[in-house]
Amino acid sequence: MPLWNPWHGCHKLSAGCRHCYVYRIDEKHGRDSSVVTKTRNFGFPVRRTRTGTYKIPAGSTVFTCFSSDFFVEEADPWRPEAWEMIRERSDLHFFMITKRIDRLEANLPPDWEAGYPHVTICCTVENQERADYRLPIYRNAPIRHKIIICEPLLGPIDLSPWPGPWFEQLVAGGESGLEARTCSFEWVLDLRRQCVERGVSFRFRQTGARLLKDGTLYRIRRQFQHSQARKSGLDYK
Repeated sequence: MPLWNPWHGCHKLSAGCRHCYVYRIDEKHGRDSSVVTKTRNFGFPVRRTRTGTYKIPAGSTVFTCFSSDFFVEEADPWRPEAWEMIRERSDLHFFMITKRIDRLEANLPPDWEAGYPHVTICCTVENQERADYRLPIYRNAPIRHKIIICEPLLGPIDLSPWPGPWFEQLVAGGESGLEARTCSFEWVLDLRRQCVERGVSFRFRQTGARLLKDGTLYRIRRQFQHSQARKSGLDYK
């Protein structure tokens, strides 16, 4: 699936950002992730081949802004043009994740209304504190497709203050990397229970590097973190 990073870099915002994978990758290459820059790939969605067809074929899901945050403040001057490209490519589905859901409504295009049907905007909540702040905003936000991302999951999360199947899916996962914080399997199971009770899709995406299960701390190598999560059989649709 195509990856579109119109800008790169971000500044850390909350507990889930502490061991950000973008910072880890940039550090290896001597780059400063806290500096937000427009990328050479900015116009990727509307680029065409020599024959005049779009390089990204119709029907593709485009993973958007995965080396930054689409609503980061430094990108405010470039975002209107990015929205123009998203509007033009209504034959694609744009998928993005944000920790800045509180900046959404002030940075939407004028014709957004209830949301573009070809855009999914996910909201990250890594612990109860962030859930209490972000989910009331997210629940009421004009977005057609909503997915809650509890990754890295840093504590138990109670969704009961926001009842109803108002989101399409919840994705949970532990933290990766050498400095990863522990994820409890009980937290994952409880989120799954809450999704099943609502009739909402649930996905356990990755175990993380440190998974606490039944009183035992498992250290899981990076290449097995996704496969072990799948083998747990917790996904619910």
